[in-house]
Amino acid sequence: MTTRAAADGRNVVLTGFMATGKSTVGRLVAARLRYAFVDTDRVIEERYGPIRDIFADGGEERFRAIEREIAVELGALQALVISTGGGLMTDPVAADALSSTGHVVALTASAEVIYRRVGGPRAGERRPLLAGGDPLAIITALLDERAPVYAAYPQVDTDDRHPAVIADEVVAIVIGDAHPQPR
Repeated sequence: MTTRAAADGRNVVLTGFMATGKSTVGRLVAARLRYAFVDTDRVIEERYGPIRDIFADGGEERFRAIEREIAVELGALQALVISTGGGLMTDPVAADALSSTGHVVALTASAEVIYRRVGGPRAGERRPLLAGGDPLAIITALLDERAPVYAAYPQVDTDDRHPAVIADEVVAIVIGDAHPQPR
């Protein structure tokens, strides 16, 4: 049964690299659990303006500080499905704020699929972290760097899979986490 009671009121936090489907899948999971959906990148843009401008004005350090602030705020709430920015859970304060009050699931995809989803060779025009170099090489390096963070949570592969199927898998993980089986 996919209701609010089935997930015990704790937040569901979707982490993973950019373009792994966190927002798309998150909306579906929220509908299934009857939770509100929150995308941390959208919250940041609503409060502080475009992410590209934050990076241009204050750099990645400023952006990560804002993410941390949003994570702490959202971690204090309940019954949310939270789609995080790809690097948010690499910050220990943000990760603790969200994981201590939520079920965290990492969505994964191969570097090639991510590259295709973010626009291929033009990805740097849309994604500040991919600007100024070979986007595929940057994606690959960042995936390698963040792999231990994402591996700390249950993972769901999103390569060439329908969002509804992925959402069902996330819900099954969350319900299983909310109702542990006797050992």
